[in-house]
Amino acid sequence: MKTSWTMKGAISLAALLCGSGLHSGQAQTTDTWPMFRGNPALTGTTSAKLPAKPALLWTFKTGGPVKSSAAIAKGRVFIGSDDGHLYSLDLREGKKIWAFKTENSVEAPPLVMGDLVVFGSVDGNLYAVSAKEGALVWKYATGDKIIGGANYARVDGRELVLVGSYDNHLHGVDALTGKSNWVYDTGNYLNGAPAVLEDRAYFAGCDAIMHVISVRDGQQIQQFDAGAYVPGSMAIAGNRAFFGQAESAFLCVDLAKGTNAWTYKDKLFGYFSSPAVAGERVLVGGRDKRLHCLNVQNGQAFWTFSARGKVDSSPVVAGDQVVVGSDDGFVYMVSLSGGKQIWSYEIGQSINSSPAVVEGRFVIGSDDHSVYCFGAQ
Repeated sequence: MKTSWTMKGAISLAALLCGSGLHSGQAQTTDTWPMFRGNPALTGTTSAKLPAKPALLWTFKTGGPVKSSAAIAKGRVFIGSDDGHLYSLDLREGKKIWAFKTENSVEAPPLVMGDLVVFGSVDGNLYAVSAKEGALVWKYATGDKIIGGANYARVDGRELVLVGSYDNHLHGVDALTGKSNWVYDTGNYLNGAPAVLEDRAYFAGCDAIMHVISVRDGQQIQQFDAGAYVPGSMAIAGNRAFFGQAESAFLCVDLAKGTNAWTYKDKLFGYFSSPAVAGERVLVGGRDKRLHCLNVQNGQAFWTFSARGKVDSSPVVAGDQVVVGSDDGFVYMVSLSGGKQIWSYEIGQSINSSPAVVEGRFVIGSDDHSVYCFGAQ
């Protein structure tokens, strides 16, 4: 895999990473949502609070559908568009700060690592740009398109970026140099982001296998049969992995025992949404046009919420509120405890993007080419 450089040297990049706080772990706070699902374990939860009746604060128009999900850090929103750009927007007013052009659509959610933003493109490249001005730092070529978000781990005092590609591999890329540390072959496409907890990465894809590998060297530790291909990402919580697959099953894998703890099946529709885990509850959107809330211990349903279109958007839990988009063109807020609708907003076109939530606000994209920010006025 080839890497291109445009900065003066590694010292400049080291400064970008050293100012990030990554050396003690990139902690999610109420004012930051640095990556897809908010944290490396991809649990899709935050302690940030949202108003019960959010107002539309601003919109930003791009040149294509916005399937990417946003990252938010230091008062800036970072989000991709099918017009081939990654955008940096002001969180308060939605004004463009900069735009970085790739050679194809940017569906992948970005990862903010201090003053570095890392993201993949359908052009097959993983890009690292400066958060401040959008200048290219390095570019790493995979063999096919990247549509899933990147994650990170710390190995021997250095930051490692992990990203899946349609070249059938998970790539471990040094964040300082943009060069490959290792490549793990799955034999089929990878759609989602890998979850990371401690020294392991967890992911599945079109090979219908859940993989557990070492982030240090990319060597396999465990694998589990998923039963069908996995379109999204998984969440790791309580030594369990939660994920849906394309043939109507949502699974919980007990990582300590190395066995499937339970499987939830309802209607014959797949799960393309990535789950959120909040305490005793796990939530996931389904192509049966419903949001499902399940018991993490046994997979029994606490409740389901019916939308009017498939729910490929991934839910986010903020306190007792759950925010999610739908193919019906609505953004919904429902209560975590009972699944009752609190609020909705009609955008009008499909929403595949997932919410990024910070204190008082959330950002989401739509197929109508726009980015939306909702919150307290």
